[in-house]
This record gives sequence, C-alpha cells and structure tokens, in this order.
Amino acid sequence: MIRIHNTMTKQAEEFRPIEEGKVRMYVCGPTVYNLIHIGNARPMIFFDTVRRYLEYRGFAVNYVSNFTDVDDKIIKAAQEEGLPAEEISERYIAECQKDMESLNVLPASTHPKATEEIDGMVRMIDTLVQKGHAYPAMDGTVYFRSRSFAEYGKLSHKNLDDLRSGERALKVDGAEQKEDPLDFVLWKPKKEGEPAWPSPWCEGRPGWHIECSEMSRKYLGEEIDIHGGGEDLVFPHHENEIAQSECCSGKSFARYWMHNAFLNIDNKKMSKSEGNFFTVRDVLQKYDGQVLRFFMLSAHYRSPLNFSEELMESAKTSLHRIVNCWENLAYLMKGERGENSSEAEEGLLRETERFTEAFVNAMDDDFNTADGIAAVFELVRFINSHTDESSSMEFLLGLKERLQSLTDVLGISLSSKNASPAEGLSEEEIEAMIAERTAAKKEKNFARADEIRATLLEKGIVLEDTREGVRWKRA
Repeated sequence: MIRIHNTMTKQAEEFRPIEEGKVRMYVCGPTVYNLIHIGNARPMIFFDTVRRYLEYRGFAVNYVSNFTDVDDKIIKAAQEEGLPAEEISERYIAECQKDMESLNVLPASTHPKATEEIDGMVRMIDTLVQKGHAYPAMDGTVYFRSRSFAEYGKLSHKNLDDLRSGERALKVDGAEQKEDPLDFVLWKPKKEGEPAWPSPWCEGRPGWHIECSEMSRKYLGEEIDIHGGGEDLVFPHHENEIAQSECCSGKSFARYWMHNAFLNIDNKKMSKSEGNFFTVRDVLQKYDGQVLRFFMLSAHYRSPLNFSEELMESAKTSLHRIVNCWENLAYLMKGERGENSSEAEEGLLRETERFTEAFVNAMDDDFNTADGIAAVFELVRFINSHTDESSSMEFLLGLKERLQSLTDVLGISLSSKNASPAEGLSEEEIEAMIAERTAAKKEKNFARADEIRATLLEKGIVLEDTREGVRWKRA
C-alpha cells in the first residue's frame, strides 16, 4: 500500500487513484530563460523517480510537466540579447532537455508549452468571468476574485484575514484597479516590445498561474491524482491554481499534493548575490549526472538537502560501490561456468527477495528514496559476499536482474562510464590498457606493465590479477 504525505491535509494518506490502475500526475516545470540550476533539478529528479516507481508497481502513468515559455524573465533576456522571446525560450528548452538527459530524467508523457495553449487559457478565464469569479479592469487586465472561492488558502493553510493583514507585501503594479488586494492576475495587457495574443479584454498575455491550470486540464482532465513541485510553489502558485481550476470546473482539482523541500548550498540559501548559485551544467563539469541524481535521492524529498563538494564526493563514492558490484557480476559472467544454479544458490536467490521487500516498503512509505537506497546497499553487500568464480551463470544472472530492477526505479544507470566520467577512461580504453599490460608482462617488460598499472590507479582503476585473468574495478 503506497502512502503519500499530502500537503493539503498535512497527513500521510493511502494512495487511491481516481481511475484504478492509472495515475494522472502534473508537475510544474521550469521557466526557460536560462540554464536550469540545481534547485530546479531536485523536483525533476524526484518526481521522475515517483513516476518510475508507480510504473514499477503496475500503474499506467500519464505524466505532464510544462515549460513556461512566456514570462517577464524571458522577455528581459530577449531584450538584452536583441532577440525574439521565442528564440530565447526555444534555446533554453533544448538546453534543459540536454540536462534532463544527463540526469536520466525520462521525458514526460507530455511537455506542453504555455505559448501553445493560449486559446485554452483565454477560454478558462472567460468561464471564470462569466461565473463571477473574475473581472476585467479598465486597461484590460483580468483579475481573479480570491474571496469568491470560500476555500482559498486551504493548501497553504493561510486564511484570508491573515493574508489581508500582510497585503502590503502583495501589492504590484496596477493594484489600485483591484477590488481586493488579494486578487491576482489572470490576463495582462501588452507592453511595448512584448509578445501578445488576442483576447476579449485586450491584446496581451496570460498570468503565470492560469498556465498550469489549463495545461493540466487539457492533458489530464479536470480532476487529477497527483500535483507536485517545489515547496516554494505552495503559495501563491499552487493555491491560485486550485482556486482557478475548482471555480472553473466545480470539481476538486487534485487528490494529492506533493512538495519537495529546498536545496541549500553549504548550509546557505542558494543565491547569485551570495556567489553560491550553480547551474546543473556547472556541476556536470566535475561530476556525472548519475552522481548528482544519486545525491538528490540520498535524502527524503521533504527534508532540506544541503549541497556541498564534500557531500557530492561522498555520493560519488557510494554510487561507485553499486557500480563496482555490477561490474563484478559482469566480469564473473564472462568466464566459463555451469549454467544452472545449485540448490544452495536457489536458496540464496530466494533470500534476496527480502531486499526487494525492504525497498518496496521504503518507497511505499511516501517515496522514501533514502531508505530505498539503503536496501540497495544491503543487496550489494549480499551479492559481494555470495559470489565468486564458482557461481553459476543462472545465479549471477538472477542477482544481476534483482539489482537492476531496483536501480532502474531510482533512475541509476549501472554503467561505469556514467558513474565516473571525470576519470577520463571508457571501458574500451581500460580493456585496451589491460591488454597492453598483459602483452608487456609476456615480453618481460615489467617496467612498462607497472607503469600501466600505476597510470590506471591514478585514474581510479584498480587491477586484480586472478587465475582467470585480470579483473578491474573503480576505486
């Protein structure tokens, strides 16, 4: 039984999808005005893992994650470069997709773009106006009447009176046109040099909040199972999504709300002014995307995560333990051995079911990836302790499949080239150097053989001379 901590109720609840066997999940994607930063990467990685696990448990998942490709920041970047806003957004959508691939984040079922869904947003806003939940101002701006939705504040657990007392912090340009300071923008009029679209109120563009409401409705329906994002989106973005969507449809918007905690840098909030702002691309210059993914999953998603070089090195070392286990299995499978497992091996293979059970129990408990990884390490220790040159092919294959089934859920690739690109050597290059070393030893050129061993060791490659040949692993 999968249980999810629901931000709405502040409780862990049994997951029961609207439609049996199917999951409709929406996760807010990035605003594409620059390269994504590592704070953006945390929800991408985590909710990709949620999607993978739900599929592992047999659900058909319709996963939608948008690109906000019209926004003040995009327009500013376009003006600074003297380019159309569309060119900026398309450039950074492509760069974002490269980073997602590096992090082994699967493409969503649908990646809608805000600019391609304007007509639907206009229709949704018009419905809200017709129902009395929204109103146009003299300049064509359309506002949502927050007080028209009696449950406004139910996700963030804020009440309207508390929000009213802090209304100074909410004021923006054009606030004097609002009926109430708590009302928010659904449609804004065009400014010179900005992209704009026609509407019944004026030529302009949508407010940020209406984008996700329309894209979720179009691709998933009026009611969805899971809505996710970073905890910074709880208020006002997700609060406003709920108000718009439920006032428009008259139905409950999402059953379960999930929010990942912030990512800090050396125990400080990430900030350009603090000089501790890192893009994913910055980190990938030193570490493989698999290491960054492993690091992000090493803590529970609702716990703040601290990023530091020391912790990344620790994640790299831990990931290598899993990869080394995989490579050891692959090496043993290359040798000549019996095909069928013995009765003792069959018993050992049945014993590994407890590691899968521990993994599933951890992931069923609000997608606890930290405890899930702990179960994987228990399996790795078991494999290392119960395999050698006498192991049968069937036994080795069974262990390999068991390990891969769990790491696949986490999105962890067990290829050594992914785990350690900083070492600068591919598997083919390592094998070629080993072959050269073997030839040097046959020619009694021991100085050259020792030189090759030392070179590989500098690159983090440890050689082991066995009766069946040379084995290697990453240190």
